[in-house]
Order: sequence, then C-alpha cells, then structure tokens
Amino acid sequence: MSNESGNSSGTSVARARGRVVGVPKRCWCGELVVSFMSKSTANPYRRYYRFAFAAERKLSNDNHTYKWVDEALVDEIEALTFRISKLEHTILAEHVEEERKKFAELEMKLETELFARMEEVVSEAKWEVKKVMGIVLLGILTMLVLSKLV
Repeated sequence: MSNESGNSSGTSVARARGRVVGVPKRCWCGELVVSFMSKSTANPYRRYYRFAFAAERKLSNDNHTYKWVDEALVDEIEALTFRISKLEHTILAEHVEEERKKFAELEMKLETELFARMEEVVSEAKWEVKKVMGIVLLGILTMLVLSKLV
C-alpha cells in the first residue's frame, strides 16, 4: 500500500503476520509504524497506519503493518470498554466483600451485646429466685417453730 491507498473495501487488509488489535506501534518486523492520509478516490483523506519504509517506497501487497486509523481507534475503545467492565466487576466484588465484613462485624457486636444482656437478665433472675427461696425457707422455718410451740 502506498500513500495512494488503493484499498477501497473500507477495511484494513489482513496481513500474513496476523491482525493488529488497536493502534499499531511497531510493525511485525520491529520498525515503527506512522500515520498517513489516503489520497485515493475511494478513501480520500482517510487516515491509516503504515510501516514507514513501505510507505516511503510506495510498496503494495507487502506483509507489513497497515491499518485504518478509525478501525484502530474502534479496537482501542472496545479494549478499554472490556477493561472498564473488568474494573467495575472488581470494584463491585471488593465493595461486596467490604460490606460482608461490616455486616459480620455488626453481627458479632450485636451477638456480644445480646449475650451480655441475657447474662444480666439471667443473673437478675437467679438473684430473684434466691430471694424467693430465702423467703420460702424463712417461711418454712417459721412454720416449724410455730408448730413446735403450739
């Protein structure tokens, strides 16, 4: 492909070395990729990325990197959308885990307070039973003493 970009199909040509996802930075051969503007009638002023050496030599049908800028940017947006989705999922999972920890702490605090209150109530009840037992014992002793006197 040259600056005259004859690719009129509207899509980048798939190369033998594999499809580049996103904005290409280097060609498969290791050389830098630069952007050019198409001067063809099929794609006037459409920007594309191209292996600089091939573009300078106006090589066509070579296996070096070639990609339309708009397609590269769509790839980048799709990749970023996927990454954002993963980050949202991770953040949500961390938030849920934090909420679970807070809930567990609250549950433990409530259980502790409940058990402490129950112990107080049981202790008070035991004291009341002891008082009643003392009164009953005193009553029995009083009845025994009165029965022996009579």
